[in-house]
Amino acid sequence: MKLDGRPIVYTTLALLAFAGNSILCRMALGRAAIDAATFSTIRFGAGAAMLVLVMAFMRAGALDTSGSWTSAVILFLYAVPFSFAYVSLNTGTGALILFGAVQVTMMLAALWSGERPHPLQWLGLGLALGGLIYLVLPGLAAPSAIGSALMALAGVSWGVYSMRGRGIANPLAQTTSNFVRAVPLVIAVSLLARAQAHVTWRGALLALASGALTTGLGYVLWYSALKRVTATRAAVVQLTVPVLAAAGGVIFLGETISSRLVVSAMIVLGGISLALVGRERREAH
Repeated sequence: MKLDGRPIVYTTLALLAFAGNSILCRMALGRAAIDAATFSTIRFGAGAAMLVLVMAFMRAGALDTSGSWTSAVILFLYAVPFSFAYVSLNTGTGALILFGAVQVTMMLAALWSGERPHPLQWLGLGLALGGLIYLVLPGLAAPSAIGSALMALAGVSWGVYSMRGRGIANPLAQTTSNFVRAVPLVIAVSLLARAQAHVTWRGALLALASGALTTGLGYVLWYSALKRVTATRAAVVQLTVPVLAAAGGVIFLGETISSRLVVSAMIVLGGISLALVGRERREAH
């Protein structure tokens, strides 16, 4: 029987893209190459354009208008706080708070709907989150309170947006439509913050790369992966993104270099494995 390696390839590339978003954003904003509002506008404009191009290539038809303004607003509440948070947060800290908030939001929603996770899921997720906290504590024990709150808002918003997309026949088409709707909302923030606007070529290029590549193409890869892996596996492996982002911060931004990165990765991946086993056991019963 021929093995299909596409799920692994798509998932890996999507996770690298998500981590790349944090790295590119921190590269631009941490070094003041661009202001957060303009970064958000360029990023989301480029992301929307890339998604429209991909959908046109895949469908050869008119733009799907099945999205909603409610989802667009939720997407906006992810995009803008994400950028403003990275003005003050380091790469690993921001990614940890973002994806931690996403997972907590999804778990709370599952509990609210009546789902009761297997004990191994609680243990696994606890270990994974503990490993991520262990990763960022050495040099980042006191992150900015405002930055942390903004990133938590971004994570909750992305969690809610993901839940609204469950059961949709063509989530990529709807996300494209929602991105297009969200662009004028992001532009409005730039207009309100125009007094603080400043853009360098480097900052603009980083925003374009973040939008077109790690956002636009990243979502294309992610939705391609979701067609071939279970929702449980997809949700839990997202916890590796902060590890990848922190590693990128070390490599590309010269952030804290620590042997704890390796130890943390082992704890996180071990926790993910436990959570996967727990979910499968719960579903088996």
